[in-house]
Amino acid sequence: MFRDRIQAAERLAEQLAAYRGQRPLVLAIPRGAVPMAKVIAERLKGDFDVVLVRKLRAPGQPELAIGSVDESGWTYMAPFAASTGADAQYIEAEKRQQLETIRQRRVQYTPLRAHINPAGRTVIVVDDGLATGATMIAALHGLRQQKPAKLVCAVPVAPPDTLEKVRTLADEVVCLETPEWFQAVGQFYQNFQQVEDEEVIALLKD
Repeated sequence: MFRDRIQAAERLAEQLAAYRGQRPLVLAIPRGAVPMAKVIAERLKGDFDVVLVRKLRAPGQPELAIGSVDESGWTYMAPFAASTGADAQYIEAEKRQQLETIRQRRVQYTPLRAHINPAGRTVIVVDDGLATGATMIAALHGLRQQKPAKLVCAVPVAPPDTLEKVRTLADEVVCLETPEWFQAVGQFYQNFQQVEDEEVIALLKD
């Protein structure tokens, strides 16, 4: 159990200490991971930015990710997506909606912090935890196309089967806890308040 995202970030920074002094690029999946990535970047003396991806939500179950989409429009679909009632028409509509959210966030965030090119860099992608792993899969896939020198996935908690899916896309995976019994990321935090756009904007301005 983590006290909050900041404590989880500090523990991750300890595990990532080998990258201190290498000026890694620490990328957050908004919004929950943004305060975490800021802490990790500061501890490792690296650069901080966001990677924009969105989960595709199951029909009638907005917390369940059936897939994800990255900024380029590349889509990952979970094998169980069809069993939730998500047909091709639903998926296309959901994808359009999430791409619009990505575009809005890019408009909001980019004037505050210029996009940092990951090519040739050690890139550490941070999230506050993985459930299905859908958004991390999209983030890692999109970043791999930009040719980083090394691609690292760093999360406080994830179920073992999700970690195995993610390992195929990253050069290194750092995960503090891998509980067998897993319902939702929030169950492993005492304080798991939603991170609002205002906080993200303040951190990007800083």
